[in-house]
Amino acid sequence: MLHFAAGVLCVYAFTCVKVVYGQDEKGERFLCTAIPIDVDKSCPVRPPPVQSATVQEDELRNTVMQLRLTILQQKETIANHIATIKELTSKLSRCETDSEYFRESNKETMDDVPKDSNDTIDILGKTMQSLKDRLENLEQQQMRANISGASFPNDLRNLLQRRLEDLENQLLKKVNELKAEKSQLYNETVAHHQRTDNALNLLTNRISELENGEVGFKSPENFKISLPLRTNYHYGKVKRSLPEMYAFTICLWLKSSASLGTPGVGTPFSYGVPGQANEIVLIEWDSNPPELIINDKVARLPLSLGDGRWHHVCITWTVRDGVWEAYQDGQKLGSGENLAPWHPIKPGGVIILGQEQDIVGGRFDANQAFVGELSHFNIWDRVLRSSDIISMANCSSYMPGNVVAWTESNIEVFGGASIWPLELCEARLFDG
Repeated sequence: MLHFAAGVLCVYAFTCVKVVYGQDEKGERFLCTAIPIDVDKSCPVRPPPVQSATVQEDELRNTVMQLRLTILQQKETIANHIATIKELTSKLSRCETDSEYFRESNKETMDDVPKDSNDTIDILGKTMQSLKDRLENLEQQQMRANISGASFPNDLRNLLQRRLEDLENQLLKKVNELKAEKSQLYNETVAHHQRTDNALNLLTNRISELENGEVGFKSPENFKISLPLRTNYHYGKVKRSLPEMYAFTICLWLKSSASLGTPGVGTPFSYGVPGQANEIVLIEWDSNPPELIINDKVARLPLSLGDGRWHHVCITWTVRDGVWEAYQDGQKLGSGENLAPWHPIKPGGVIILGQEQDIVGGRFDANQAFVGELSHFNIWDRVLRSSDIISMANCSSYMPGNVVAWTESNIEVFGGASIWPLELCEARLFDG
């Protein structure tokens, strides 16, 4: 080696010593020291730094340990981040599966899911998309950390993980609420279907009963009295009497059983008071048409009652000018006036069903007796409207009389007369 010092050329020689650090020769190196050949004092010789092999070995060992520790920490951090990503990806997949399930359920049961369930599904989808974005950001940050060798901040990772767990809890809560809402709606739908089925069953049973003739319009007391023979001792009696009346309407159902050749249908009802046995009488006898008698005054009625079928008959009268009307099966067939005008109906008499009275409550004539069946004999102290009479005749309503109402407790039968259940109102309409 040549060295110029103060204009003098100095020549050096080197001596080298092999130094081994570590347990094998892989860690060996050579330490060389420059020594002048002729040992000239004018040539300075720099003494080499003297370091012990032990100090150098410790420094190298510390360096290696720090590098190994740093690598292990990086590997552990990377492994933790990978596990976290896998866990969050799995949870997100479950959320997506639940969301898809409810979307399919919404398509299949459109009538059973509330209308705002689509908004709920949209919110779930947006939330899951946010989770995906955050996971992608997390993966990108992890990749950058792997490249740069920098560790991912633990505080940020924990914050993100807590945030994702909160979002996951919110998702699960919304899914559970949707399940509960759907279950509640399903239960309400089942209950509604049950009520509908019950109503349909009742309606079906009602129709079947009507078709079989089992149930019809029912009045408060649905019975009839039967007068099977033309005698002077078969009759019914109304227990109540009449007050003084200045108008009336009398309605009844009747079915005559009089055979051909007999003199008329007889007397469906009569009302006698002391001094006047024929205060009110409806009678058809001999070859005469039906007659309405009030205080022995007579009006002939254009009614036809002898065909053996059920008929609804109504008679109205008012003291003013003696105006009267006659209805058969809801149709007004006749009217007139000057029938006992200004003669109020006297009170305190007796009402007999099926016989004409020659004295109050007795002395019946078999030739004038009614043969057949009677029902729904009602008396009002006013003239009913035509619409009310039509409603009773076509079985759409029933109005009990305000003076005499047809109740079994209000009727007595004598002789061979008897009480029987009454047929359906609809059956009476189509009788015969």
